[in-house]
Amino acid sequence: MELSLTDLTPADPALVTDVGPLIRALRPGLDAAAFLEFAVAAHGQGLVFTAAHGPDGRCLGVATHRVLATSRGRLLFVDDLVTAPESRSAGVGARLLGALRERASRAGCVRIELDTGTANHRAQRFYHAQRMNIVALHYALDTAPADRT
Repeated sequence: MELSLTDLTPADPALVTDVGPLIRALRPGLDAAAFLEFAVAAHGQGLVFTAAHGPDGRCLGVATHRVLATSRGRLLFVDDLVTAPESRSAGVGARLLGALRERASRAGCVRIELDTGTANHRAQRFYHAQRMNIVALHYALDTAPADRT
C-alpha cells in the first residue's frame, strides 16, 4: 500500500481532523478539546505526531514518538501507534514502525521502546511479529484523588 508519512504540529489543522480521531479511538477518555490540549503540551515536550495517509488522502495510521536521553542510552519512545480499524493488517503499522526505526538510527538511538496494555493482545502479536522483545514491566501509581475525573 502506498503511504505518505507527514509530521504534524498543533498548528496544522490535520492534527485535529486526521490524527485526533485515531488517538481518541485509542484513548477514549480524551474528547476533542482534551486531545488538542494534550497535543500542544506534549509537542512542547518533544512529541512528534507522524501521520500515515493513503493515496486517497485518508489518515490510516498515526505514531506519536520522541527521543529521550536515558541512563540506558538514547531511546526513541513511541507513546502511541494506532491504525484505523479498517486498515489493520494492511501494512500501515509496519510501515510506521519501519520509519521509526530509520529515525531512531539517524538520531543515534540504541533502541525503540513502547508500552502496550496487558489486555491488548492484538498489538502484542503485532509487536512480536515486528521482532520486538518484552524487556520490562511498566508499573503505575495513580496520584489523583479517586473521585476526581
